[in-house]
Amino acid sequence: MKLTTTWHPKMRFEAVAGENVTWMDASPPFGEGKYVSPKQMLLAAICGCTGIDVMARMRKFKQNPSSLKIEADAPKREGKPATFDSVMLDYYFEGEVDEKIAIDAVVASQSEECGVSAMVAAHCPIRFRIHLNGRLVREGSSKFVR
Repeated sequence: MKLTTTWHPKMRFEAVAGENVTWMDASPPFGEGKYVSPKQMLLAAICGCTGIDVMARMRKFKQNPSSLKIEADAPKREGKPATFDSVMLDYYFEGEVDEKIAIDAVVASQSEECGVSAMVAAHCPIRFRIHLNGRLVREGSSKFVR
């Protein structure tokens, strides 16, 4: 895997991987806050990685949620470097979904499949909550075995 990041005026950075491009920026006063920050990009990477795992498993078991939204919240530790203290992932499933399959999909992602979560979980705890049609159905934490 290879990616090149290039600085542009102020604090904007362009990340290029093959034909794919994304941008990052710092918040004011250093940057303009036009794009996500690198730490926000890390949270997006966690959500994207686990989302792909979960939806692949849902499809495998012929589940078709009308939507899946994943929200990430990560309070930062004080001091330098400013790192995450923990990460909370909230999975919101909507539609006709088998509760057990949704739970199994998230647990599998957060225990053996999501490489981004595994890397982050090595440095700070990741917890999750699973919501199905507005109802909390499971809470847990990531448990990756090395």
